[in-house]
Amino acid sequence: MQFVGVDLHKKVIRLCVIRVVRGKRKITARRQFACRDTQRIRTFFEGLKRFQVVVEATASYEWFFLLIEDLADRLVLAHPKKLRVIAESTRKTDKIDAEVLAVFLALDMIPEAYRPSPRIRQYRVLVRHRRWLSSRITAVKAKLRNKLAHYNADIAELFTRRGKVYLANLALSASDRFETTALQEQLALLQRQLGEVEAELVQFAQTAPLAEREARAILASIPLVGPVTIDVMLSELGDWRRFHGARSVVDFAGLAPGLRESAGKRHELSITKEGSRLLRWAMIQAAWRLAIRSPRWNRLYQRLQRNTGSKKKAIVGVARQLLCVMFSMLQSGQTYRVAA
Repeated sequence: MQFVGVDLHKKVIRLCVIRVVRGKRKITARRQFACRDTQRIRTFFEGLKRFQVVVEATASYEWFFLLIEDLADRLVLAHPKKLRVIAESTRKTDKIDAEVLAVFLALDMIPEAYRPSPRIRQYRVLVRHRRWLSSRITAVKAKLRNKLAHYNADIAELFTRRGKVYLANLALSASDRFETTALQEQLALLQRQLGEVEAELVQFAQTAPLAEREARAILASIPLVGPVTIDVMLSELGDWRRFHGARSVVDFAGLAPGLRESAGKRHELSITKEGSRLLRWAMIQAAWRLAIRSPRWNRLYQRLQRNTGSKKKAIVGVARQLLCVMFSMLQSGQTYRVAA
């Protein structure tokens, strides 16, 4: 068996091949290819016969896996933050990185990252694009309001039909009128695209496998938790069965508080903010809705606010509790029930 460490970049890929003979590791090949030269890359791996491959999880690893997955005995996606030996090395080069990956693979010591299925990858693309469009719409609206604030002319119903008429008749300088018109056109385009991606997500949900449809129905039983939150939850978690428990999901969302302990003294820090930023945002938004409109969740929010003395910490606590409840529901397959 040969073990291949791969250091993958946007334009260049560097490989290190190690063979274990009688318990001793020996480097048998080092290669560097341009990422665009896929035929040479595949030809090289075809000549290896039996091999395992490891590459760090990056934004662009999938094309490489698809290129060689029918040739490899095993494909391993390494978790970059857990593989700190490379990040903390004082002698860090692409050559060393590939070699360290190969050695760790041979020792079966690679901390593996999750590789989403093709459906989950498509799901994430749509959900994340919807979030990007929503954020751009918010930014354009804020810029328009800021522009009108310079004229002391902002109104609450600016983005209604009445607001469009009002804006068209407002006396603006030539440059401000030019920018305002451009912003209105951007806003119309973004809103149209948002409607299109919403329709695409509805169609995507209709083709979901049974397990995904059941999970969606379970989460939809929570009051004030709508399709946006559910889409984020299911797409970001992917195969939720891979998590050992609620604590792992909280860590994944970056909602777990940091901890510093020394000489028997414990000091809790702010949340780690590591993992899925989108899932963390969705949980915070859902937590605010529940804290304002649900008596049960409002009691939790008020209690946390009294204990911590902070609205921000209290709503993070609510978001963390909500995420745990949602994950427990997925685990048990039970719909939402208000505690007696």
